[in-house]
Amino acid sequence: MTNRIDQPRQFDLVGNPILIGGVGTGFEATLSYRVHEGHDEVTGSFMVGGGTGEHGQYQLQVDVSGAAFSLDRLFVEVFEVSAEDGSEIHKVVVPVIYGPRIVPGYVGYREHLVRRGDTLWAIAQSNYGNGSEYPLIVRANPHLISDPDRIFPGQLLRIPMGT
Repeated sequence: MTNRIDQPRQFDLVGNPILIGGVGTGFEATLSYRVHEGHDEVTGSFMVGGGTGEHGQYQLQVDVSGAAFSLDRLFVEVFEVSAEDGSEIHKVVVPVIYGPRIVPGYVGYREHLVRRGDTLWAIAQSNYGNGSEYPLIVRANPHLISDPDRIFPGQLLRIPMGT
């Protein structure tokens, strides 16, 4: 019994609704999802497969606009609720970055391939018209940037864009 999340991928920059897709199977063809950051969550369930062990594809649009998320990092989970004891089994968890927490009116992101001599200040200046907005880029790329003074040629940074 395996479940898989193909979308979003680990550390994807996501908006609202969060699009979740993959392949799974569950007892009586039912799986559950949860999107959370440790303080608030959005949950639900959906049908997948034939209910007797068949795996099927699934696609969900999860509206998280009512959640009071306080962190940029969210977790997307898909799991089966055990018919035996109600525990969560065959759980898959994918960490993502929530763009609307980073920039107002989040619509998507641009990609920037770091070249020799680039600085976050200059990248922010080019994309936002203000170099002091570089922390937005850091927040959107926590898996790549641990020190804002150290970016490296070849890194592909996501630049979150809003309205």
